[in-house]
Formats: sequence, structure tokens, C-alpha cells
Amino acid sequence: MKLHRSAFLIMSAAMPMLAVEPVASVAEGTVRKVDSSAKTILVATKDGAEHSFHFGERTAVHGVDAVGTASKEALHGLKAGTEVAVHYTAKGTVNTAEEVDRIGKDGLRSTEGALKQIDRGAKTVTVITANGAEQTFRLGDRAASDTGRDIEKGADKSTKVTVYYTEEGGDKIAHFFKKAI
Repeated sequence: MKLHRSAFLIMSAAMPMLAVEPVASVAEGTVRKVDSSAKTILVATKDGAEHSFHFGERTAVHGVDAVGTASKEALHGLKAGTEVAVHYTAKGTVNTAEEVDRIGKDGLRSTEGALKQIDRGAKTVTVITANGAEQTFRLGDRAASDTGRDIEKGADKSTKVTVYYTEEGGDKIAHFFKKAI
């Protein structure tokens, strides 16, 4: 009986470790459909796939007229044809948009340059623009934790990046950055 009780206690303690953790990813593409009542958007990515993203209570939208959390107005700020970068978590078959950045025309501002430094501790990314100017951007929370991990590995001074940002209180806040094409 003690053996069964011990096994049960060990299994109970191990169960949280077996739980499926959400995976954070970024998808770039064009909004195909917005469903305000279901709080979802359908995005066609550059590789031709279509993905549905659910808006949660804390989903933030940047670069559209109606910014903020995933209210009905924020969904209305997105429409078919809008170019976006969706930062999402996948748990099972459900993709939940944590942040949606409008990156096309009239969306977030962008700057291209050679990557100088990513400092996740200080939450900054520094690039050198084509005219030699050095620009440092504060990283938003999502950009500090998720964005650009693929760039960091093997990055050198010639790595070209595009930084998508907003200006808030005189600071340039990077929401998303990627290797320039």
C-alpha cells in the first residue's frame, strides 16, 4: 500500500512537468478575413499557408487606428488586405494572438540597417543605418523575449535587419525586428 501511495505522490508531482507548454511564434502575412463576433482573424502567410488566430482579452494591436487590447474596436482596426506580424502562442490546435503589429503601409514605422547589438538585459537593439547614423530602440516586452532569436545566433556586423517601431514619449519602441530581405 505504501508503494502505491508513493507512486501516486511521485506521479502527482510530475504531472505539471508533463503539461503542454504554449509555443511562442511569429507569423507574417496578410489578413484575409476578420470575424469580430468570434474574435478571430485569418492570415495568409508568405509561404501560402492560412492560419486562424484567436484574440484573447490581453491581445495588443499596434499600428492601426484602434490600438490597445482586443476590444471590438481593435478588431475593426484590422481588415482584409492588412499586412501584419502576429506574435502568437500555440497550445494544441489553438493559436492565440498575443500581439498583432500592422507592418505595411500606414502601419508601424520601420528602419533598416546593419545590426550592431541586441542587449536583452537592457531591452535594446542598436542598428547602424545606411547613412552611418546609429539608432537605438527600446525593445517592447514581446520583442525582448521572443523576437530576433534567429538573428542573434551567428549575427555579425554585416547582418541587415528591419526594425518595426512606434514612438512613445520620445522613445522609439521596437515591437518586432527581422533579417532584412
